[in-house]
Amino acid sequence: MTYQNLILGLSIHLLIYEHLPHWGAWFNRLLKALPLALQTLYEQWRCPYCAGFWIGLALHAVTGQWLFDSFVHLPTWLGVTAQPLGWIMDALAFAVLNKVGILFVNAIGYPALLGYQMKQEFIARKSVAQK
Repeated sequence: MTYQNLILGLSIHLLIYEHLPHWGAWFNRLLKALPLALQTLYEQWRCPYCAGFWIGLALHAVTGQWLFDSFVHLPTWLGVTAQPLGWIMDALAFAVLNKVGILFVNAIGYPALLGYQMKQEFIARKSVAQK
């Protein structure tokens, strides 16, 4: 199993769906400038599994790396459908791991955010008490 594409896929998903929409109005203006069909796809692909499938396919096409090597050599009786079927199954496996990765990042992110907020409140109270 190669994990490089998976980490890159998680990063792409986090960037496009969780960070860019909040980094200023430019990205949201860009989305509104897209044709309605592409705007709809963006909204529908917020799911880490759905977006992960397409991200996995795109990364496989760009890098040539398989997430699981077992999908490279499918049975010969599949004929010409073996390679496209291998790509699809690899992207489906990528989608599952992408969703698990996003859930994991969100799960550890919430307690980290709470801890950061508590620290900031503590520092603020301490500086008020010293004045």
